[in-house]
Order: sequence, then structure tokens, then C-alpha cells
Amino acid sequence: MKLLAALASTLFLFGCQIAGPLTAERDPKTPWWSLEFAAPIYMTGWVEASVVEDVQGKLFNHGSAGVIGSGDYGNEREVAKGWPKGLAGSGIRTVVGADLPKRIYVRWQSVVEPQTYHAWIDIPEQARTIMYESTHRQCTEALQRKVSQIASLHLGLAPGGIIQVWVRDQCHEPIKVARRKAEIEPLGPHLGKSGGNYYPQPEASKRYIDRFGIPYGSW
Repeated sequence: MKLLAALASTLFLFGCQIAGPLTAERDPKTPWWSLEFAAPIYMTGWVEASVVEDVQGKLFNHGSAGVIGSGDYGNEREVAKGWPKGLAGSGIRTVVGADLPKRIYVRWQSVVEPQTYHAWIDIPEQARTIMYESTHRQCTEALQRKVSQIASLHLGLAPGGIIQVWVRDQCHEPIKVARRKAEIEPLGPHLGKSGGNYYPQPEASKRYIDRFGIPYGSW
């Protein structure tokens, strides 16, 4: 695997040099990175499939990530607008063996519509630089904070087929790096193998949407 060469190339392109008193080169870290999914509050979805293509052109089947956007958060009108703070998703799942990501494929059910979407989304060079620095450089705003041991990338999936991508920087803050609109999957949920049946919508989600609707345009 040409991981070290690719990482060095990434930093060279952006003129970044990991050196000096803020370096964390010798701190313990995970050799891979995590891919996590999230949805706006009450906008329940089900991630059917995901695939990563890394910068070496290799494909990694990341599989299903299960349910996103579930839970009961109260009935304030604004709660489902925008993206949830913290981007809490389906848990940390590393893409074992992968170099930094070039693009990611995702297919998911937007249960609240209901509709099934799919798309490839390109990951920009800037995102890879941030991911690398997140485990190799200390946070300048909080030097006492421990350096992340794993780089992470988050995909937010919203009704209408909206995909938004964040990576976390060395201060653990989410940085938006990409956004696109997915296409409708013509075969429907589970590529037509479920008889058109979607993941069941939670009662809390139903109550919220019956009262306030789906806040399209807020993502």
C-alpha cells in the first residue's frame, strides 16, 4: 500500500509541512480512517450500501450503515432544520485497508418521504489534507487537547437526496468540504428486492412530520 507516499503528496500540493512544536507525528494513531453517516433530526433514513474509492483507485465495500436520524428530541418546530450538532451518526466504522478517500458511493432510503437515492460524491484534496493533519498536528486553539487517533469523514443524508460532507480538523471541529444532490434509485428500496417496503418510520418521526412537515431547503 502506498499510503505514506499519498499522504506526503497531499501535503506537498497544499504547501503544508507537518513540523515544529505542534507536530504530533509520534503520537499514537490508527492507520485507517472512519466513515460515518448522519441525518437531520427526525428525518429517519436507512443506509443500504456504501463504497469507498481511495486515492490509489482501490474500491472498498463499506456495506450498510443501518438507521440514521432516529430518536425522540421533543416537538419544537425548528429542531429538524439544518444538521444536528456533533454530527452523531451510526458509530465509528473504519475503512480498513483504505488510503485517503477519492470518492464515496452511497445508497440510502429517505424513510420519511419515502424515496431511495444513490450517488457518488467526490472528496476534494482539501478534505484529505485536513484528515491527515487531524492526526498529525496539535490544535493551536487548545494545546492541552489530545490529538485525534483516527481521521474521520461524515456524510449527512437528507430528504430530497441532499448529501453533505464534513471532515474533522485537528481541533475536532467539523469542516464542510462537499455537497451534492443524489439521484433517485429507480429500483426503489433494496434494489427492488423488498417489494417496495421501506424501513419502518419511527413514531416520533411520524408525529413531528404530521405536525410540521419536512423542512426542505434547510440542508
